[in-house]
This record gives sequence, structure tokens and C-alpha cells, in this order.
Amino acid sequence: MFAGHFGVGLAGRAATPRVSLGTWFLAVQFLDLLWPVFILLGWEHVRVTPGYTRLSPLDFYEYPWSHSLFFAVVWSFLFAAVYGLVRRKIQPRSFRTGLLLGAGVLSHWVLDFLTHRPDLPLVPSMGRYVGLGLWDRPVLAIAVETAIYGLGIALYLRATRARDGVGRLGLWGLLIVLPGIWLSGLAGAPPDDEKILAWASMIQWLLIAWAYWVDRHREAVTR
Repeated sequence: MFAGHFGVGLAGRAATPRVSLGTWFLAVQFLDLLWPVFILLGWEHVRVTPGYTRLSPLDFYEYPWSHSLFFAVVWSFLFAAVYGLVRRKIQPRSFRTGLLLGAGVLSHWVLDFLTHRPDLPLVPSMGRYVGLGLWDRPVLAIAVETAIYGLGIALYLRATRARDGVGRLGLWGLLIVLPGIWLSGLAGAPPDDEKILAWASMIQWLLIAWAYWVDRHREAVTR
């Protein structure tokens, strides 16, 4: 799951006019932003195993701190709490908004549960792993992800409008690049070295910065 996560972020931004799209992208990808850092620290591990699933050769055999259900809930509450504390003087309802963003963080685990094989730990070191394995059913997996991403785009476009060329062309550039990265990941082979893979995953920070930039050039649609 890649584009689908960003689809949730687009939908979340549509529902919270005062929250930047960049903040929503940060929330829905927060677990995947922690993951490469933990790999580089040697706390988590991944290996490339061709044929591991029909859509992805990545065997996520050890990532309890970023992708266990227990820590997904922990990161969700921490994200919500930090947002609420930082924004409380600016937005009176910041804690409520923080909870929505926290739900966005947790949505990442839920969508991964749909696509991954049973490699998502429930609790670290407890030996229980879950996952519905849609990556072994490519047509269904791609259909689900495309639907989530498409719905997110529709909701975001309905809730916002461009103030200038950046808000229009910059947005469409971002919306095209995201599935482009997703499809290139499906078609190409990832690097065998997990550290190189982790560094490559850091490109997500550029996508988040792009979202902040574009969203500043868009405004809410009043109906």
C-alpha cells in the first residue's frame, strides 16, 4: 500500500479545512517515516525475496517498533497529543483535530493489514502476526488502492480550489507523481541492501514538503 495511504490523507484534509495537506501526509505516512530510520539504526530489518508476494518482493520479517499494532496505537496517540499541545493556542479545537490526525496515523496499519501477508505483529515479541495478503491477489489489491486514492482526490478537489498556478499545476504534478512512484515500485526491483532501501524511502519527506507547498496555494470551498 502506497498511494492508498495518501488517498486517506487527501480525504482527511478535505474534512479538516484548517489542517494542511502536508500535515495529513505526515500523519498517514508516519509509520513508514519511522521505518527507514529504525532500519538505519539497526532496530528493524527487511530483505528482498523475489516471489515473496506477487506484487512485492519485500519480506518485512522484523519491524515491531514501527508496524506492530501496539506501537501503531502508541504512535497515533503521541502524534495526536503533540499536535494538540503545539496547536492549542491557535486552534481551540486542536485536541479534537489531533485525534483525527491520530486516526490517520493508525489508518496506515489498517491499510497495511489489508495488503501484507501475515507479517504485521500485534505486540512485539508475542509471536502473533496478521495480514490479509492482498498483495497475492494483484487485481484486487490494485483495485482497492486505486479506489482509495481516487476517492481521496475527489474529496480534496471538492473541498478546495486553487488560488494560483502553483495550487493548480503543483497539485496535479503531485497527484501524478504519487501513483507514478507506486507503479514504478511494482514494476522495478528494489535494492538488495536494506540500508540503501531505507535511504531511498526518505524521498517521502520531499512529498510531504511538496504537499505543504501546494496546499498553501489552495483555499477551502465555501458552500
